[in-house]
Amino acid sequence: MRKLLLIDSHALIHRLFHGMPPLTTEDNEPVGAIYGLCQLLIKIVREEQPDYIAACFDRPEPTFRKQEFEAYKATRAATMPDIIPQLIESRSTFAAFGIPVYELAGYEADDLIATIVENYKDTPDLQIVILSGDRDLLQLVVDEKVVADMIKSGASEVDRYNEEAVIAKYELRPDQIPDLKGLMGDASDNIPGVPNVGQKTATLLLKDFGSVEGVYENLVIIPEKHAKKLEGNKEQALLSKRLATVERAAPIELNGLEAVTAKEFDKERLSAYFKKFGFASLVDRI
Repeated sequence: MRKLLLIDSHALIHRLFHGMPPLTTEDNEPVGAIYGLCQLLIKIVREEQPDYIAACFDRPEPTFRKQEFEAYKATRAATMPDIIPQLIESRSTFAAFGIPVYELAGYEADDLIATIVENYKDTPDLQIVILSGDRDLLQLVVDEKVVADMIKSGASEVDRYNEEAVIAKYELRPDQIPDLKGLMGDASDNIPGVPNVGQKTATLLLKDFGSVEGVYENLVIIPEKHAKKLEGNKEQALLSKRLATVERAAPIELNGLEAVTAKEFDKERLSAYFKKFGFASLVDRI
């Protein structure tokens, strides 16, 4: 079976930045995350041996979610100064590895990954592997056809989620993940959910009624202790679900799988790139 590897670059680089020891060039430029990214790309490409590969990035411009809900992600700490130049440089890292990059103002990397998945998930004899640390992307998992590798702390290992693994962890189908966040919210993205509804209650309700919409359609038969929390919060729950739902039709130009065909490492190009930053230990690994 052929394989398409999609990399959630923004989430990955943040994980690497916080998981790698500090590292600087002779000019005192921070490059720890770049070194970790180069290490990981060598490892993951060798292990997965993808036929197709692409990396997706967030953009600094406000997204459509921010336009709908001004407080979206508003509680996140300011980006640390040392990571910003590495996020910018990482695009050149992917170029050195011959990996195409997708980014689009107004959309998150999650949306671009979802759009690529939507376009190719029904391709015969193709498995899609998503590499990320963002569990929002678990909503895209389909059987063994679309799987997600969630990076652990330190970014040296991953947990693979197929549909069975998602259900085992959440007791819900992958497509119900946005409904779960619609009810319980998500503090990391400042998605409000329904006040005082936690994961346990939200899961029980979704197992019974399937979706946020299904929960509110059956409010009259839901136990009073839960119904009281839900009453008056329907619009907030639906908003929260929308915020947690990835966009599967972002206006990006894909040009077929041929445009993301995986290439053999260009050893000369990569060696020059590694030497520019003093990554001597990586030269022999390509």
